[in-house]
Amino acid sequence: MLALEPLVRELRRLPELTVAQNAPLAPRTRFGLGGPADLYLETPREDALVEALRTLSQARVRWAVIGGGTNLIVADEGFRGAVLRYLGNDLRRDGATVTAEAGTELQQLVDFTNAAGLAGLQTLAGIPGTLGGAVYGNAGAYGHSISECVRAVRIWNGAKIQRLDVSECAFDYRESIFKQRPEWVILSIELGLRPGDPDRLRECSAQLVSLRSQKYPPEMKCAGSIFKNLLYDRLPEPARSALPAALVREGKAPAAWFLEQVGAKGMRRGGIQVAAHHANLIFNAGGGTARELLELIAELKLRVRERFGIELEEEVRFLG
Repeated sequence: MLALEPLVRELRRLPELTVAQNAPLAPRTRFGLGGPADLYLETPREDALVEALRTLSQARVRWAVIGGGTNLIVADEGFRGAVLRYLGNDLRRDGATVTAEAGTELQQLVDFTNAAGLAGLQTLAGIPGTLGGAVYGNAGAYGHSISECVRAVRIWNGAKIQRLDVSECAFDYRESIFKQRPEWVILSIELGLRPGDPDRLRECSAQLVSLRSQKYPPEMKCAGSIFKNLLYDRLPEPARSALPAALVREGKAPAAWFLEQVGAKGMRRGGIQVAAHHANLIFNAGGGTARELLELIAELKLRVRERFGIELEEEVRFLG
């Protein structure tokens, strides 16, 4: 563990900043895996977050920012350095534009916009985690991604607060520039929506929450789908020929189909298991470790690569 006492005293002077040493991270992830962080910091205040980041950087302490931990795999050894979580969840509406802080729960945002009669986010209902994490990974479901509604993102770029237009965010399928620039921290997001009927929006969201809960039960220790679906036109010809055409939707091929063909369903490594009902769902069945999860992921990728000549990519984020 790092010798951090002088730094801890300095950080504790910041307003509304919680500071914990040797803090367990497993309870802060949906997988329930991983060891402790030397420091864990959280705050609802943007100014405290930015000042904490500045302080850690000046002290040359390694740091990482997390959201709700729903898509996070923490190493069994934990994280040597500081882990920060931003809890800011202010929501403001100006006509069809909503500005939200990055710590806002995604479901809270969906409920807010549905009730306001603003359409665009209703299909993201039921996706766990925070808005900042959703923008970081360009989260989406049922043919839509959050990038469709993003107008601008405010970030801390390591030196100052900067506003990025959506064209500067390099959004792609489950990708964004923020994955390439880990030193950038998302602070708030401006979303452009369109008028909609509140009752219909709420009904749409409720149906999707029900479907999602059946596929990914809330009590299951998982991150939803573990691998990204594949862009059909980028698949090698043998893989395209093998895949039933009816399974291709919005130009994407389901990773679950390829996994099912290589016997993924029900596979197990220690306490980590692939669901019997969904080949792209890996969960912690109890007592699992991050190492076991990584080993099972590697085995599944190897099987698909050898059978179909394609490289599956994880949707999850690794820490430590």
